[in-house]
Amino acid sequence: MTLKLLDLFCCQGGASMGYHQAGFDVVGVDIDPQPNYPFEFRQADALAYLIEFGDDFDVIAGSPPCQAHTLAQKIMGNDHPDFIDSMRALLPAGKPYVIENVPGAPLRDPIELCGAMFGLGTYRHRLFESNMPITAPDHPAHTVRTTKMGRPPVDGEFMHVVGNFSGVAQAKKAMGISWMTRDGLRESIPPAYTHHIGRQLMAQLVGVAA
Repeated sequence: MTLKLLDLFCCQGGASMGYHQAGFDVVGVDIDPQPNYPFEFRQADALAYLIEFGDDFDVIAGSPPCQAHTLAQKIMGNDHPDFIDSMRALLPAGKPYVIENVPGAPLRDPIELCGAMFGLGTYRHRLFESNMPITAPDHPAHTVRTTKMGRPPVDGEFMHVVGNFSGVAQAKKAMGISWMTRDGLRESIPPAYTHHIGRQLMAQLVGVAA
């Protein structure tokens, strides 16, 4: 049985890869061209695509732009669009969904995932809201030092893969991602996160279908 998952605001496909590894047939949508995206891709406005084609999929996932909720942007007072509420409001009634964003975003009863839960080389906390029951692994203590932002990676330290980071090859290893450009890496979700969530969704949906 093949279940179809729509990944909105997909960028270069970090979240998509995890869902694919969990067994979903993934289609990604982004308003910008994504030549590095590894699966079927549609260049379109994500919310418009959701309105027109959302019913064609078994699961809707999305990572609305996070800039409106990052601490740096709040400190600088910059104004960015917030698509979280819009995406949630446009979801087909009863359709399983997952919305991802950064800590501080207005998600409903989210779980938090961290790279330390999955043996990655970055902490990179992210929140996930769903209308399906999902759980997070135990959150290990942050005992590994993180290289200061903007400096070259140091062996044995974790990385901040954000902004103008140094070390693309090291970032790929830290994030568990092999195909992305530098711009894609700094916007991406480690596939390990959505693989973890996707396996839980798949187990529930296959059980329901059976």
